Amino acid sequence: MRLIDISPPVDEGIAVWPGDVPYTRRSTQSLAEGDTVELSAITTTLHLGAHADAPSHYALGGASIAERPLAHYYGPCEVVAVGLPAGERIRPEHLPSLPAAPRVLFRTGSYPDPTRFERDFNSLSPELIEALAARGCVLVGIDTPSVDPCDDKVLETHQALARHDVANLEGLVLAHV
Repeated sequence: MRLIDISPPVDEGIAVWPGDVPYTRRSTQSLAEGDTVELSAITTTLHLGAHADAPSHYALGGASIAERPLAHYYGPCEVVAVGLPAGERIRPEHLPSLPAAPRVLFRTGSYPDPTRFERDFNSLSPELIEALAARGCVLVGIDTPSVDPCDDKVLETHQALARHDVANLEGLVLAHV
């Protein structure tokens, strides 16, 4: 199995969802100031860079990330390149065929700079999740901040993930994959 890092660097420059807690790091102990070690503390949202959403993030009574099967998050996957106008949801009919892999990552190119939050990114349709789940898909990922559109308050795609126990990854860097 080949492992590929698909996460952006996490530092003060990474963008966060509007209104969320930005990344900050402060030194708590310093060798230069006479301490015996270097230590620091980080404050940030968990919805940052490449991340997995726990069902408890979007569904009342949903599982915490600690309760999720780790096996959903590693193993064979297929990366699907999709070239749609910014802001469009990826639907089954946008794909030449439905991937059969148990994990599917969508490379949209609609969110190329993780240091700037852009609202007009591609997302996944609930119909796509339904179709992939019917084929045995256990994880979907996307190179945007969310599987749902930025201004969506219903989170239909997240709800489809919860209904089918499909894990998700957001904020991936897939340009090199």
